[in-house]
Amino acid sequence: MKEKIIKKSEELFLTLGFKNVTMDDIASSMGISKKTIYRHFSNKIELVRTVTFSVLDYIHQNIEKINRNAVNPIEELYDIKMFVMHYLRNERGSAQFQLKKYYPNIFEQLEVKKYEKMLSSVENSLKKGIKLNLFRGDIDITFISRVYMVGMSGIRETSVFPEYNFKKNYLMESYLEYHLRAIVTKTGLEVLKKYIKSNKS
Repeated sequence: MKEKIIKKSEELFLTLGFKNVTMDDIASSMGISKKTIYRHFSNKIELVRTVTFSVLDYIHQNIEKINRNAVNPIEELYDIKMFVMHYLRNERGSAQFQLKKYYPNIFEQLEVKKYEKMLSSVENSLKKGIKLNLFRGDIDITFISRVYMVGMSGIRETSVFPEYNFKKNYLMESYLEYHLRAIVTKTGLEVLKKYIKSNKS
């Protein structure tokens, strides 16, 4: 039952927002009593924390799988983008905004954990790209990996990129191309252009 509550809460939080969804809403949508939820979670804050870290763990596990199977780091980044877009396809920008505004401690803990989990993955991808002569050998891996992480979080800020002006897919595609064009070699640029062209056709 606990896993079912987490799954349903995740669905509601991401589509309607962490503040907007009440424990009554979750209970009603599952056809259970609120007491059943409180048997597993002492309060909504605990539930929000569990859900957000569950989402992060799931995304990270799948990114690691993509890292292992990707042909090259350019394809890897696009495969990760496709996975994240599909997984969070129903997420509204208000979900992140509400998490940051109404649950700042959880948001900060999540950001720290996200950096811990994702940073090494990005660094390894950059190293792999350099070995394959797809990325320039003179790039500062420590700096670029952090800039990439900050940018990925930044494009989800609806105060900067409002949903009515910027579609999620457009933001992700544009940011990836922007990031890659800054670090690819001549060989890497040809791979990138072919990948972009094949995905548009």
